[in-house]
Amino acid sequence: MREIRKINRNSLLKKMFIKICRLFNYEIIDQNNFYLPVTEQCLDEDLSIVGKRSLTMPMGNVEITRKVKSLTIILRTCANVHLLTQSKRRIFDKEKSEYTLRTLNSIIKSVNFSKNIFKDINLEIIIIDHNSDQKTIDKMKLLISKQFFKSQIIPLNMDNFINNINPINEKKEKVTFNQMSNMTNIHQSLLLSKKCDDLVYFVEDDYIHSIESIKEMILTYEKLSSILKKELILCPTDYPYLYTKTVNSKIFLGDKKHWRTVNETLCTFLTSRIIIEKYWEKLDKWCKFEHYPFEKPLNEIYETEYCLSPIPSLAMHCTNINSSFGLSPNYNWKKIWDENETR
Repeated sequence: MREIRKINRNSLLKKMFIKICRLFNYEIIDQNNFYLPVTEQCLDEDLSIVGKRSLTMPMGNVEITRKVKSLTIILRTCANVHLLTQSKRRIFDKEKSEYTLRTLNSIIKSVNFSKNIFKDINLEIIIIDHNSDQKTIDKMKLLISKQFFKSQIIPLNMDNFINNINPINEKKEKVTFNQMSNMTNIHQSLLLSKKCDDLVYFVEDDYIHSIESIKEMILTYEKLSSILKKELILCPTDYPYLYTKTVNSKIFLGDKKHWRTVNETLCTFLTSRIIIEKYWEKLDKWCKFEHYPFEKPLNEIYETEYCLSPIPSLAMHCTNINSSFGLSPNYNWKKIWDENETR
């Protein structure tokens, strides 16, 4: 009888302690079974709550002070140009439309995987297309139809921008038509981003995403921006060049991944409208003069702002396998390629 009373008393004290922890927003862990009695969760569950907290054990809780209000994904497509500046073949050696469609499909899958976090975050996917064939456009329309998010396809009108482009680039060479198409598409996407409420994800049509990519980027943005008290730039890809240069990086713990500072990316990145407006003059010039390397103005921004990429990668860049900005290491990209086939 004494033993029963002791157990009951201990159980009552435990319940009272858990209630106090809930009241003060503390978390405790039962290290015998990795159970969190305050939130009634196990360690292998999603512990973070978008807009409220980021919880990574054993590091503890981070209060979210920088809440994400919206995400606009701007996908730039051009299914008739195989590689912009190279004559080499891409990995898997398919027609360009195949990479375009699998990129879009992977983003849609990732968004749907993260559907629960978009209850309080407005989401829209905008596709800016230049000269893709009608069959590809029809397939893109089919993919984005009947989804829970807003979407639209905008045909690029180069005539609105092309007269602003210097025809001679930094290497004193003539700017190619394909590069002009690329620059005008970037310009159109940047102008659209100025009308967005919060985060903007600029995506090229040869990045196939893992299913957790969108969720990881949003939760990581909230967490690290709250900690650092700064707006961020996130690149979804762990580029091979990062392992061939001896450049120091700062390492941060995101939601589920490690993230490191980088000083070079291509044109696929997530950031906020605040960053776009802050560096508008530089970004605007980027679309009017071809630098060498092309992303030079973008990389200059990383000298003063945090640009982070995940370890391991969240997206596969489907360029030539020998590219220093190509396949990320230590990931089963063939599996992701196969999973995002469209019918």
